[in-house]
Amino acid sequence: MKPAVFGYQQASSLAEGLSVLVSNQGSAKILAGGQSLGPMMNLRLAQPELLLNFTHLDELRHVRESDTEVEIGAAITHAEIEDGKVPDPSAGLMRRVAGQIAYRAVRNRGTLGGSLAHADPAADWINLMPLLDAVYITIGPHGVRSISAQDWMQGAFTTSLNDDEILQTIIIPKLSVQARSSYYKINRKPGEFSEATAGFLVDPLRQICRGLIGALDGPPYYLADAAPLLSELQLGQSQEVMTTHLTDAGLEPASHSYQLHSVALVRAARALAKDHGAGR
Repeated sequence: MKPAVFGYQQASSLAEGLSVLVSNQGSAKILAGGQSLGPMMNLRLAQPELLLNFTHLDELRHVRESDTEVEIGAAITHAEIEDGKVPDPSAGLMRRVAGQIAYRAVRNRGTLGGSLAHADPAADWINLMPLLDAVYITIGPHGVRSISAQDWMQGAFTTSLNDDEILQTIIIPKLSVQARSSYYKINRKPGEFSEATAGFLVDPLRQICRGLIGALDGPPYYLADAAPLLSELQLGQSQEVMTTHLTDAGLEPASHSYQLHSVALVRAARALAKDHGAGR
C-alpha cells in the first residue's frame, strides 16, 4: 500500500522545527528515523498532513558524559549505540539490547528518541529505560520539561509528550563496575517485536536491585525491589512472588501471555546469574 498524500519539510534548526510543529499542531508528525511511522503511513493507520524531519539536527544528536551520567540526543540511532559510538552508561546492557532490535537496516535508521516517542509496548527502549532509571528532557513553546522513564508511557502508543513538544535528550545514570544485568525477550523469529520481555538490574555499589516485565498491553511493569523475585526464581522456590507480580502486571493466570512472560522472567533470572558485570 501507499501512504495518503502528505507534505514534507526538513527543519533547519530545532527552533524552526518547533515553530512549524506548533503552527501545524495536530496535523504534523515528527520524522525521527521513520522505521515505525513509515509502515503505519503505508497502512494508512497514520495520515499526517506534514512530516517534519528532525533526524539530522545537531541539537538532537549530542552526546555528553559526566562522572555520574550520560546524556544521549534523541536522534542517536540504535546502530550507533550497538556499535559503541556513544558511551554506554549501563555497563554493556544498552549495547546488547540495541543489537537485538529488529534488523541492521532498521537499526541504521531508527532512533532512540523516535522509539521512545512512538511508545510501542513491545519495543525495547520503552521497556529498558525504566530499568535504567532514565530521565527524558522535552522541549516545546512553554520551555523544557524533565520526565522520568517510569512516568513517560501512559498507554499503548501514548506518552506524556504534548503535541507541541519534542523529546530532545535522554539522561541515563551510570552504573558501577559491579553492575550485573539481563534482558530477555520472546519473539517468534529474529527481528519481530517481542511477545514477552523481562529484565533485571543489580548494582550492589548503588544499592539497586530492579526488575521489569514488558511487552504488555500498556506501560511496562517496574519492580523497584526485585530481590524477593530473584531469590525465588534463582533458588527454584514456589513462584508465589512471580505469580503476584505477573498478576499485578495485568496478566491473567494460565493465559498464553502469562505463560510467555513467566518463561521470560525465569530466563532473565538465569541470564543474570551468568553475568559477571562490567569487568566480564
